[in-house]
Amino acid sequence: MDRSKVKILVVDDEQGLCAGIQEALRREGYMVDGATDPRSALRLAEQRLYNLVVSDIKMPEMGGLELLKEVRGRSRDTLFIMMTAYGTVASAVEAMKQGAYDYLSKPLDLKRLRVLVQKALEFQAVVAENNELRSRLRTRSEPSLLLGDSEPMRAVVRLISEVAHSDITVLIEGESGTGKEIVARSIHLESDRRERPFISVNCAALTDQLLEAELFGHVKGAFTGAIATKPGRFQMADRGTLFLDEIGDLSAKGQGDLLRVLEDSAFRMVGGSELVHVDVRVIAATNKDLQKAVTDGTFREDLFYRLQVVPIVMPPLRDRAEDIPLLAESFLEHFSAKHKRRRKRLSTEALQLCQRYPWPGNVRQLRNVIERLVITCPESVVEVKHLPESLREYDRRLTTFTVRPGTPLAQVERLLIRQTLTHVTSNREEAAKALGISRRALQYKLKQYGLLEENLAPETAEAGSSKPEGGELGGA
Repeated sequence: MDRSKVKILVVDDEQGLCAGIQEALRREGYMVDGATDPRSALRLAEQRLYNLVVSDIKMPEMGGLELLKEVRGRSRDTLFIMMTAYGTVASAVEAMKQGAYDYLSKPLDLKRLRVLVQKALEFQAVVAENNELRSRLRTRSEPSLLLGDSEPMRAVVRLISEVAHSDITVLIEGESGTGKEIVARSIHLESDRRERPFISVNCAALTDQLLEAELFGHVKGAFTGAIATKPGRFQMADRGTLFLDEIGDLSAKGQGDLLRVLEDSAFRMVGGSELVHVDVRVIAATNKDLQKAVTDGTFREDLFYRLQVVPIVMPPLRDRAEDIPLLAESFLEHFSAKHKRRRKRLSTEALQLCQRYPWPGNVRQLRNVIERLVITCPESVVEVKHLPESLREYDRRLTTFTVRPGTPLAQVERLLIRQTLTHVTSNREEAAKALGISRRALQYKLKQYGLLEENLAPETAEAGSSKPEGGELGGA
């Protein structure tokens, strides 16, 4: 461990003690800052990420435990060693409950402080290594559907990061195949509940009776076939996350039962009389327009607003075509390794066709197509001819058009320019080369035929871009 890169913050309202601890830790080679009040400490923690905070428990205005909550809310990996002159078991237990690594009694034993700091940092390094290992294993076992640099995906990733460390209810909306369950799992894995279960329920696959027993469990003899008491999904997800998929298909009774649990965090098992209390974070998902369902009277308005505390909308793949190269590369790498096949890549033409295709099955469909290509394509480079017929047929329909004899040349030219900018390249310079004219001539014709108003090829498009604004490629 390079101690010169380790950042430690010392917080104590006794100025002399604060300075003394700083000096002792600096002699060990650490980077050390100090603050004599928690408000100043918070400002420092906002400006710099600290590995460790050594803080007094009893301070004016804000105590050390409150400081711990504030800092850990911003940086869950920052460790705390608490100091107290009151050395009681109660204060020590409370500090550990709140997430402190350990505590020291005053007057301080500097030797013990140095040892404790070293142990805390070693523990932090092990945790970081395990988290990195888990992340690598997850990536290797299943490629992410959330890859992408498009603005819609950056917004989704930001929201995941923002909501992960709270217990707030999240509603994920989007078409089938966009990766709604992956978002739910990502929230769970980034949360403080990540060591606890992630339990998934498909609401559309269960009848009323089955859903009630599945969610809340049943006691022995509750109904025919209930030969033993069985816990429900809420109990299985206790202190973890419950993912309710296809929530829009929940029946009226199921909606009422769910609302009561969300409000009370308690329920009765089917056939049982005792109240069961649980600590569960609920994430729901739907491919339906729940707002419309509320208007139509098929979904409870109170449940809708209880679920949609934070909405996350997954964009369809056609609206983020610029992410397709990154996704395809990830899928190719994963499935080549999984099926022990030679590494493949998509040709430029094949990749451009993939970006033009609207992908009604979204990322899941792209993933399945790439896996199929890894298995069936005999070449190391996947060409257009290797792509599924449905993709090639769609492209043929887009990129060909019939001209009736007698059609005015200006109309033919306008259509040809429009098709080139929409389905070949949105970059004006490349389009001009493809059409065999100068860029200036193309600019004149765009104005002449009223195509500038359609914004088919913005001036800001970079060379090599194949993503039209608002065209069939899905736009940025």
